[in-house]
Amino acid sequence: MRVAITVVAAGLLLTACGEKPASAPKAAPPAGPTEAEKAALLATLPAPYNTADLVAGEKAWNKCRSCHTAFEGGINMVGPNLHGVFGRVAGSKADYQFSDAMKAHGIKDKVTWDYATLDDYLTHPQSTVPGTKMGFPGIKDETERHNLIAYLKVETTPKK
Repeated sequence: MRVAITVVAAGLLLTACGEKPASAPKAAPPAGPTEAEKAALLATLPAPYNTADLVAGEKAWNKCRSCHTAFEGGINMVGPNLHGVFGRVAGSKADYQFSDAMKAHGIKDKVTWDYATLDDYLTHPQSTVPGTKMGFPGIKDETERHNLIAYLKVETTPKK
C-alpha cells in the first residue's frame, strides 16, 4: 500500500512540475475604423449595401468568428483571415490551405470576391463551390447577408 501511495504522490509531483506556464495574453486586434470612417465608407458602397445596418452585420459576423478573423494581421483559423477579402481571387490567400475546389473556383472559374460573389457564396456555400471546406450552411435571409457583407467590407478594407 505504501508503495502505491508513493508512486501516486511521485506521479502527481512530476505532473505538476511538467505544467506549461500560462501563456502571455493574446494581443488585441488593431483598432478598426472609427464610427465616422465606417459611416463614410458605408455611404460609398453600392445599393443595397450602402443602407445596411452595420450593428446587425456585426451580429451576423458572430456566426463566422469561430472560424475566421477579419482584422489586419489576424490569424487563419479553420477558415482564412478575411482582411482584404474584397478584390481577392477566391482560394488565393497564400498563407492558407484552401480546398482544391475553392482554388479551382478562383483560378478556373475566375472568381474574385466582390459583393455579388460573396452574396452568392454566403447564400449556399456547398452548392456554389462543391467540395469547399466551409461547412457553414449559409445565410438564407437576404437582409442579414447584405448587413454581413457591408460589415465585412467596412471592417476588412485595408486602410490607405
